[in-house]
Amino acid sequence: MNEDAFWALIDELSRRPGDRDERLEWLRTELLRRPAAESVEFQVRLEDAGEAAATHALWRAANRIEGGGCTDDGFDYFTLWLVGQGRKVYESVVADPDALADVPEVRGLVGRHQDEWDDDEWPEWEELDYVAQDAYDELTGQEDDDGEEFLDAVEELAEELADELADGRGWEEDGEPQGARPEGLALPRLTALFPLGRSGS
Repeated sequence: MNEDAFWALIDELSRRPGDRDERLEWLRTELLRRPAAESVEFQVRLEDAGEAAATHALWRAANRIEGGGCTDDGFDYFTLWLVGQGRKVYESVVADPDALADVPEVRGLVGRHQDEWDDDEWPEWEELDYVAQDAYDELTGQEDDDGEEFLDAVEELAEELADELADGRGWEEDGEPQGARPEGLALPRLTALFPLGRSGS
């Protein structure tokens, strides 16, 4: 599964009808139709996309949206959610986190207390991280090994693809993706939409 094939699956996932559980079940079914190695490859691409998005600038954007309460784990789940929005949204936001202000799912949260956000509305998607392992374990009959075989396979493939993955990232010397919003720059549109200390936060 190359990068384009990975994003083709993600783009279809982002367009699927239904709630998140239904969409994840669709993805799981798709992976079950393929060789187990593709579940491993999917996970490697997913983790790489999340790592590429894990910049200081994007953390500040996520923290702004979540009212200053974005934890380390929450940020990991935020980057998974961002990947799940599809390639076009992902790439635009990694290049400029303030572009989150254009994402309909983000705009739908504006002016609402977090207690009013449904689970499917939260800009975090932890469960996306488990689909490939579930499919792999079912395909290989490894449901009882706590994912050890899968995780070992992911680590091995990530090492094999390390040069390719690094080339695709386009890192600057400061560890930010090329074109990413500089750390010191404000997020004017997100700040306007999600002012810290807003009423009800």
